[in-house]
Amino acid sequence: MTHSAQLSQLIQNELASLIAIRHDLHTHPEIGLNETRTSKVIQRELHSAGIKFQSGLGGGTGVIAQLPGLGDKSIGLRADIDALPIIEETGVSYSSQSPGIMHACGHDGHTTILIGVARVLAKLAKIAPLPRPVTLLFQPAEENLGGATRMIADGCLTGLLGPSISEIYGLHCWPWLAVNSVGVRNGPLLASTDYFSITVHGRGSHAAWPHLSHDPVIAMAAIITALQTVVSRNTDPNVAVVVSVCVVMAGHAFNVIPQDGALEGTIRTLNEQVRANTIKRIEEIVDHAARMHGCTADTKISAGCPPTVNHPTATDAVRRAAQQIPAAQLVEMENPFMGGEDFAFYGKEIPASFFLLGIQDPSRPSMPALHHPSFNFNDDAISTGIEAFCRLAISDS
Repeated sequence: MTHSAQLSQLIQNELASLIAIRHDLHTHPEIGLNETRTSKVIQRELHSAGIKFQSGLGGGTGVIAQLPGLGDKSIGLRADIDALPIIEETGVSYSSQSPGIMHACGHDGHTTILIGVARVLAKLAKIAPLPRPVTLLFQPAEENLGGATRMIADGCLTGLLGPSISEIYGLHCWPWLAVNSVGVRNGPLLASTDYFSITVHGRGSHAAWPHLSHDPVIAMAAIITALQTVVSRNTDPNVAVVVSVCVVMAGHAFNVIPQDGALEGTIRTLNEQVRANTIKRIEEIVDHAARMHGCTADTKISAGCPPTVNHPTATDAVRRAAQQIPAAQLVEMENPFMGGEDFAFYGKEIPASFFLLGIQDPSRPSMPALHHPSFNFNDDAISTGIEAFCRLAISDS
Protein backbone atom coordinates (compact mmCIF):
# COMPACT_ATOMS: atom_id res chain seq x y z
CA MET A 1 0.00 0.00 0.00
CA THR A 2 1.09 3.61 -0.59
CA HIS A 3 1.98 6.05 2.15
CA SER A 4 -1.26 7.91 1.45
CA ALA A 5 -3.41 4.80 1.82
CA GLN A 6 -1.89 3.97 5.20
CA LEU A 7 -2.03 7.49 6.56
CA SER A 8 -5.53 7.90 7.99
CA GLN A 9 -5.49 4.59 9.87
CA LEU A 10 -2.06 5.25 11.36
CA ILE A 11 -3.27 8.62 12.65
CA GLN A 12 -6.40 7.10 14.17
CA ASN A 13 -4.27 4.50 15.95
CA GLU A 14 -2.29 7.29 17.67
CA LEU A 15 -5.09 9.65 18.62
CA ALA A 16 -5.97 8.45 22.13
CA SER A 17 -2.36 8.56 23.24
CA LEU A 18 -1.80 11.95 21.62
CA ILE A 19 -4.81 13.48 23.32
CA ALA A 20 -3.38 12.32 26.64
CA ILE A 21 -0.09 14.03 25.76
CA ARG A 22 -1.92 17.24 24.85
CA HIS A 23 -3.74 17.26 28.18
CA ASP A 24 -0.48 16.61 30.01
CA LEU A 25 1.20 19.53 28.24
CA HIS A 26 -1.79 21.72 29.04
CA THR A 27 -1.53 20.81 32.72
CA HIS A 28 2.16 21.73 32.81
CA PRO A 29 2.59 24.91 30.70
CA GLU A 30 5.94 26.71 30.59
CA ILE A 31 6.89 30.24 29.56
CA GLY A 32 9.21 30.78 26.59
CA LEU A 33 12.85 29.72 27.09
CA ASN A 34 11.78 27.83 30.23
CA GLU A 35 10.02 24.93 28.49
CA THR A 36 12.27 22.35 30.16
CA ARG A 37 9.60 19.76 30.95
CA THR A 38 7.91 20.26 27.60
CA SER A 39 11.22 19.71 25.83
CA LYS A 40 11.77 16.49 27.78
CA VAL A 41 8.33 15.21 26.74
CA ILE A 42 9.19 15.92 23.10
CA GLN A 43 12.56 14.19 23.40
CA ARG A 44 10.96 11.19 25.10
CA GLU A 45 8.47 10.80 22.27
CA LEU A 46 11.09 11.19 19.54
CA HIS A 47 13.34 8.64 21.23
CA SER A 48 10.43 6.22 21.57
CA ALA A 49 9.69 6.59 17.84
CA GLY A 50 13.33 5.91 16.98
CA ILE A 51 13.86 9.35 15.45
CA LYS A 52 17.21 11.13 15.44
CA PHE A 53 17.08 14.49 17.20
CA GLN A 54 19.15 17.25 18.77
CA SER A 55 18.04 19.25 21.80
CA GLY A 56 19.27 22.35 23.62
CA LEU A 57 18.49 24.69 20.72
CA GLY A 58 16.81 28.06 20.35
CA GLY A 59 17.96 29.25 23.77
CA GLY A 60 18.10 25.83 25.41
CA THR A 61 14.70 24.13 25.09
CA GLY A 62 14.24 23.80 21.33
CA VAL A 63 14.44 20.42 19.61
CA ILE A 64 15.10 19.52 15.98
CA ALA A 65 14.42 16.04 14.60
CA GLN A 66 15.23 14.44 11.26
CA LEU A 67 13.53 11.62 9.40
CA PRO A 68 15.59 10.37 6.44
CA GLY A 69 14.17 10.27 2.94
CA LEU A 70 15.12 10.33 -0.72
CA GLY A 71 16.84 13.42 -2.11
CA ASP A 72 19.23 15.98 -0.68
CA LYS A 73 16.81 18.69 0.46
CA SER A 74 14.50 18.50 3.46
CA ILE A 75 10.99 19.77 4.08
CA GLY A 76 10.58 21.57 7.41
CA LEU A 77 7.56 21.32 9.72
CA ARG A 78 7.46 23.60 12.76
CA ALA A 79 5.50 23.78 16.02
CA ASP A 80 5.79 26.33 18.83
CA ILE A 81 5.91 24.94 22.36
CA ASP A 82 5.63 27.85 24.84
CA ALA A 83 2.73 29.07 27.00
CA LEU A 84 1.55 32.49 28.23
CA PRO A 85 1.56 34.35 31.58
CA ILE A 86 -2.23 34.13 31.97
CA ILE A 87 -4.32 32.71 34.82
CA GLU A 88 -6.41 29.85 33.44
CA GLU A 89 -10.21 29.95 33.71
CA THR A 90 -11.21 26.98 31.54
CA GLY A 91 -12.36 24.76 34.40
CA VAL A 92 -11.23 21.60 32.60
CA SER A 93 -9.97 18.65 34.62
CA TYR A 94 -6.49 19.05 33.14
CA SER A 95 -6.19 22.78 33.89
CA SER A 96 -2.80 24.36 34.43
CA GLN A 97 -0.96 23.44 37.61
CA SER A 98 1.58 26.22 37.01
CA PRO A 99 0.33 29.34 38.81
CA GLY A 100 -0.25 32.25 36.46
CA ILE A 101 0.72 30.31 33.32
CA MET A 102 -1.51 28.60 30.77
CA HIS A 103 -1.64 27.37 27.19
CA ALA A 104 -3.97 30.12 26.00
CA CYS A 105 -2.78 30.06 22.39
CA GLY A 106 -2.98 26.38 21.54
CA HIS A 107 0.73 25.61 21.47
CA ASP A 108 0.01 22.46 23.46
CA GLY A 109 -2.07 21.36 20.47
CA HIS A 110 0.58 22.40 17.97
CA THR A 111 3.26 20.46 19.85
CA THR A 112 1.04 17.40 20.08
CA ILE A 113 0.31 17.53 16.35
CA LEU A 114 4.02 17.55 15.50
CA ILE A 115 4.67 14.67 17.90
CA GLY A 116 1.90 12.82 16.08
CA VAL A 117 3.53 13.64 12.74
CA ALA A 118 6.80 12.22 14.03
CA ARG A 119 5.17 8.97 15.11
CA VAL A 120 3.20 8.50 11.89
CA LEU A 121 6.05 9.37 9.52
CA ALA A 122 8.41 7.07 11.40
CA LYS A 123 5.98 4.20 10.81
CA LEU A 124 5.47 5.12 7.17
CA ALA A 125 9.24 5.21 6.68
CA LYS A 126 9.41 1.57 7.75
CA ILE A 127 6.98 0.65 4.96
CA ALA A 128 8.86 2.53 2.22
CA PRO A 129 11.40 5.39 2.11
CA LEU A 130 9.89 8.84 2.49
CA PRO A 131 10.04 10.82 -0.78
CA ARG A 132 12.33 13.37 0.89
CA PRO A 133 13.89 14.00 4.29
CA VAL A 134 11.66 15.64 6.87
CA THR A 135 12.90 18.03 9.55
CA LEU A 136 10.72 18.70 12.58
CA LEU A 137 11.31 21.94 14.49
CA PHE A 138 9.94 22.18 18.02
CA GLN A 139 10.49 25.87 18.64
CA PRO A 140 10.49 27.65 22.01
CA ALA A 141 9.65 31.26 22.78
CA GLU A 142 7.26 32.19 20.00
CA GLU A 143 5.32 34.47 22.32
CA ASN A 144 8.30 36.62 23.29
CA LEU A 145 9.57 36.89 19.72
CA GLY A 146 12.91 35.22 20.20
CA GLY A 147 12.50 31.56 19.40
CA ALA A 148 12.51 31.52 15.61
CA THR A 149 15.56 33.75 15.24
CA ARG A 150 17.40 31.67 17.83
CA MET A 151 16.59 28.43 15.99
CA ILE A 152 17.76 29.98 12.71
CA ALA A 153 20.97 31.24 14.33
CA ASP A 154 21.62 27.70 15.62
CA GLY A 155 21.59 26.43 12.04
CA CYS A 156 18.26 24.61 12.11
CA LEU A 157 17.52 25.54 8.50
CA THR A 158 20.96 24.88 7.09
CA GLY A 159 21.90 21.30 7.78
CA LEU A 160 22.36 21.20 11.54
CA LEU A 161 20.79 17.75 11.48
CA GLY A 162 20.66 16.15 8.05
CA PRO A 163 20.05 18.00 4.77
CA SER A 164 19.23 21.71 4.76
CA ILE A 165 15.57 22.72 4.62
CA SER A 166 14.34 23.99 1.25
CA GLU A 167 10.77 24.88 2.32
CA ILE A 168 8.99 25.11 5.65
CA TYR A 169 5.42 24.93 6.92
CA GLY A 170 3.66 25.88 10.13
CA LEU A 171 0.11 25.97 11.42
CA HIS A 172 -1.91 27.77 14.04
CA CYS A 173 -5.21 26.76 15.58
CA TRP A 174 -7.94 29.24 14.70
CA PRO A 175 -11.08 29.56 16.85
CA TRP A 176 -12.88 31.53 14.12
CA LEU A 177 -12.86 28.60 11.66
CA ALA A 178 -14.97 25.46 11.98
CA VAL A 179 -13.12 22.45 13.32
CA ASN A 180 -11.00 20.68 10.68
CA SER A 181 -11.06 23.63 8.29
CA VAL A 182 -7.70 24.53 6.75
CA GLY A 183 -7.35 28.25 6.05
CA VAL A 184 -4.84 29.38 3.43
CA ARG A 185 -3.82 32.64 1.81
CA ASN A 186 -1.10 33.66 -0.65
CA GLY A 187 0.98 36.66 0.38
CA PRO A 188 0.53 38.43 3.73
CA LEU A 189 -1.41 36.43 6.30
CA LEU A 190 -0.28 38.08 9.54
CA ALA A 191 1.28 41.43 10.41
CA SER A 192 4.57 42.72 11.74
CA THR A 193 4.57 43.30 15.50
CA ASP A 194 6.73 46.28 16.42
CA TYR A 195 6.68 47.87 19.88
CA PHE A 196 7.10 51.53 20.77
CA SER A 197 7.80 53.33 24.02
CA ILE A 198 7.67 57.11 24.29
CA THR A 199 8.93 59.14 27.25
CA VAL A 200 7.73 62.72 27.35
CA HIS A 201 9.80 65.19 29.39
CA GLY A 202 8.17 68.40 30.60
CA ARG A 203 8.23 70.71 33.60
CA GLY A 204 6.15 69.87 36.64
CA SER A 205 4.29 72.29 38.86
CA HIS A 206 1.46 72.57 41.34
CA ALA A 207 -1.83 71.91 39.56
CA ALA A 208 -3.07 75.33 40.71
CA TRP A 209 -0.37 77.08 38.67
CA PRO A 210 -0.39 75.28 35.32
CA HIS A 211 1.17 78.31 33.59
CA LEU A 212 4.42 77.46 35.36
CA SER A 213 4.50 73.99 33.83
CA HIS A 214 5.23 72.38 30.50
CA ASP A 215 2.55 69.79 30.99
CA PRO A 216 3.61 66.34 29.68
CA VAL A 217 0.03 65.05 30.09
CA ILE A 218 -1.26 67.59 27.56
CA ALA A 219 1.62 66.69 25.24
CA MET A 220 0.82 62.99 25.63
CA ALA A 221 -2.83 63.60 24.81
CA ALA A 222 -1.78 65.45 21.66
CA ILE A 223 0.58 62.63 20.71
CA ILE A 224 -2.09 59.95 21.22
CA THR A 225 -4.55 61.83 19.01
CA ALA A 226 -1.99 62.73 16.37
CA LEU A 227 -0.69 59.17 16.06
CA GLN A 228 -4.03 58.09 14.60
CA THR A 229 -3.37 60.35 11.60
CA VAL A 230 -0.64 57.90 10.59
CA VAL A 231 -3.46 55.55 9.65
CA SER A 232 -6.11 58.06 8.55
CA ARG A 233 -3.93 60.58 6.68
CA ASN A 234 -0.52 59.05 5.94
CA THR A 235 -1.51 55.58 4.74
CA ASP A 236 -3.30 54.49 1.58
CA PRO A 237 -6.89 53.61 2.64
CA ASN A 238 -6.49 50.27 0.87
CA VAL A 239 -3.50 49.35 3.05
CA ALA A 240 -3.92 47.97 6.57
CA VAL A 241 -1.99 49.66 9.39
CA VAL A 242 -2.63 49.60 13.13
CA VAL A 243 -1.11 52.04 15.63
CA SER A 244 -2.41 51.32 19.12
CA VAL A 245 -1.39 53.17 22.28
CA CYS A 246 -2.01 50.65 25.05
CA VAL A 247 -0.16 52.03 28.09
CA VAL A 248 -0.41 55.61 29.44
CA MET A 249 1.51 56.51 32.59
CA ALA A 250 1.95 59.92 34.24
CA GLY A 251 1.70 61.47 37.67
CA HIS A 252 1.20 60.26 41.21
CA ALA A 253 -0.95 62.96 42.85
CA PHE A 254 -4.24 64.57 41.89
CA ASN A 255 -2.93 68.11 42.43
CA VAL A 256 0.54 67.89 40.87
CA ILE A 257 1.36 68.28 37.19
CA PRO A 258 4.05 65.65 36.64
CA GLN A 259 7.51 66.15 35.25
CA ASP A 260 7.39 63.21 32.86
CA GLY A 261 5.02 60.72 31.29
CA ALA A 262 5.24 57.56 29.20
CA LEU A 263 3.31 55.85 26.43
CA GLU A 264 3.65 52.32 25.07
CA GLY A 265 1.99 50.56 22.21
CA THR A 266 2.24 48.48 19.07
CA ILE A 267 2.54 49.01 15.32
CA ARG A 268 1.12 46.44 12.88
CA THR A 269 1.75 46.48 9.12
CA LEU A 270 1.65 43.98 6.26
CA ASN A 271 4.68 44.89 4.16
CA GLU A 272 8.17 46.20 4.83
CA GLN A 273 7.86 49.52 2.97
CA VAL A 274 4.69 50.49 4.83
CA ARG A 275 6.37 49.34 8.03
CA ALA A 276 9.34 51.66 7.47
CA ASN A 277 7.14 54.61 6.45
CA THR A 278 4.90 54.15 9.48
CA ILE A 279 7.82 54.08 11.91
CA LYS A 280 9.34 57.21 10.36
CA ARG A 281 6.06 59.11 10.56
CA ILE A 282 5.50 58.11 14.19
CA GLU A 283 8.91 59.44 15.16
CA GLU A 284 8.18 62.76 13.40
CA ILE A 285 4.73 63.17 14.96
CA VAL A 286 5.92 62.43 18.49
CA ASP A 287 8.79 64.91 18.24
CA HIS A 288 6.69 67.76 16.84
CA ALA A 289 3.66 67.21 19.11
CA ALA A 290 5.87 67.22 22.21
CA ARG A 291 7.71 70.38 21.19
CA MET A 292 4.42 72.13 20.36
CA HIS A 293 3.59 71.89 24.09
CA GLY A 294 7.03 72.89 25.35
CA CYS A 295 8.15 69.33 26.03
CA THR A 296 10.62 66.90 24.53
CA ALA A 297 10.16 63.22 23.78
CA ASP A 298 12.35 60.16 23.47
CA THR A 299 10.92 57.53 21.14
CA LYS A 300 12.18 53.97 21.11
CA ILE A 301 10.83 51.53 18.56
CA SER A 302 11.76 47.88 19.03
CA ALA A 303 11.42 45.58 16.04
CA GLY A 304 9.22 42.56 16.55
CA CYS A 305 8.59 39.96 13.90
CA PRO A 306 8.13 40.90 10.24
CA PRO A 307 4.87 40.26 8.38
CA THR A 308 4.08 36.58 7.80
CA VAL A 309 4.09 36.35 4.00
CA ASN A 310 3.12 33.03 2.43
CA HIS A 311 5.06 31.87 -0.63
CA PRO A 312 2.58 31.03 -3.43
CA THR A 313 4.20 27.72 -4.42
CA ALA A 314 4.39 26.53 -0.80
CA THR A 315 0.81 27.64 -0.19
CA ASP A 316 -0.36 25.70 -3.25
CA ALA A 317 1.23 22.65 -1.64
CA VAL A 318 -0.91 23.25 1.47
CA ARG A 319 -4.00 23.50 -0.72
CA ARG A 320 -3.24 20.16 -2.35
CA ALA A 321 -2.58 18.53 1.01
CA ALA A 322 -5.83 19.83 2.51
CA GLN A 323 -7.85 18.68 -0.49
CA GLN A 324 -6.64 15.13 0.09
CA ILE A 325 -8.00 15.01 3.66
CA PRO A 326 -11.54 13.59 3.63
CA ALA A 327 -12.62 15.36 6.82
CA ALA A 328 -11.09 18.73 5.98
CA GLN A 329 -12.56 21.79 4.33
CA LEU A 330 -10.22 24.13 2.47
CA VAL A 331 -10.98 27.80 3.19
CA GLU A 332 -9.44 30.67 1.23
CA MET A 333 -8.83 33.52 3.67
CA GLU A 334 -9.91 36.70 1.90
CA ASN A 335 -8.05 39.12 4.17
CA PRO A 336 -4.95 38.99 6.35
CA PHE A 337 -5.05 39.44 10.12
CA MET A 338 -3.18 42.02 12.19
CA GLY A 339 -1.91 39.54 14.77
CA GLY A 340 1.71 38.45 14.40
CA GLU A 341 3.77 35.25 14.33
CA ASP A 342 7.50 34.73 14.52
CA PHE A 343 7.18 31.95 11.94
CA ALA A 344 7.63 34.98 9.65
CA PHE A 345 11.39 34.84 10.24
CA TYR A 346 11.63 31.45 8.52
CA GLY A 347 9.85 32.92 5.51
CA LYS A 348 12.56 35.57 5.24
CA GLU A 349 15.08 32.77 4.66
CA ILE A 350 13.30 30.12 2.55
CA PRO A 351 9.89 29.54 0.89
CA ALA A 352 7.33 29.16 3.66
CA SER A 353 3.61 28.83 4.21
CA PHE A 354 1.68 29.26 7.44
CA PHE A 355 -1.88 27.94 7.52
CA LEU A 356 -4.81 28.09 9.92
CA LEU A 357 -6.36 25.00 11.52
CA GLY A 358 -10.01 25.41 12.46
CA ILE A 359 -10.96 24.40 15.99
CA GLN A 360 -14.43 25.91 16.49
CA ASP A 361 -16.99 23.39 17.67
CA PRO A 362 -20.00 23.75 15.33
CA SER A 363 -22.36 22.99 18.22
CA ARG A 364 -21.23 26.17 19.99
CA PRO A 365 -22.01 29.67 18.65
CA SER A 366 -18.52 30.91 19.56
CA MET A 367 -15.48 30.00 21.56
CA PRO A 368 -12.95 32.06 23.54
CA ALA A 369 -10.36 33.86 21.45
CA LEU A 370 -6.63 33.21 21.48
CA HIS A 371 -4.92 34.53 24.64
CA HIS A 372 -8.21 34.46 26.57
CA PRO A 373 -8.17 32.85 30.06
CA SER A 374 -10.93 30.43 28.96
CA PHE A 375 -9.32 29.36 25.68
CA ASN A 376 -8.69 25.66 25.18
CA PHE A 377 -7.48 23.81 22.09
CA ASN A 378 -10.03 21.47 20.51
CA ASP A 379 -8.74 17.88 20.45
CA ASP A 380 -11.00 17.09 17.50
CA ALA A 381 -8.62 19.08 15.26
CA ILE A 382 -5.51 17.02 16.08
CA SER A 383 -6.02 14.42 13.34
CA THR A 384 -6.49 17.03 10.59
CA GLY A 385 -3.39 18.90 11.72
CA ILE A 386 -1.33 15.72 11.64
CA GLU A 387 -2.68 14.67 8.26
CA ALA A 388 -2.06 18.08 6.69
CA PHE A 389 1.58 18.04 7.81
CA CYS A 390 2.06 14.39 6.82
CA ARG A 391 0.60 14.91 3.35
CA LEU A 392 2.95 17.84 2.83
CA ALA A 393 5.84 15.60 3.89
CA ILE A 394 4.97 12.64 1.65
CA SER A 395 4.13 14.73 -1.40
CA ASP A 396 6.56 14.27 -4.28
CA SER A 397 6.55 18.00 -5.10
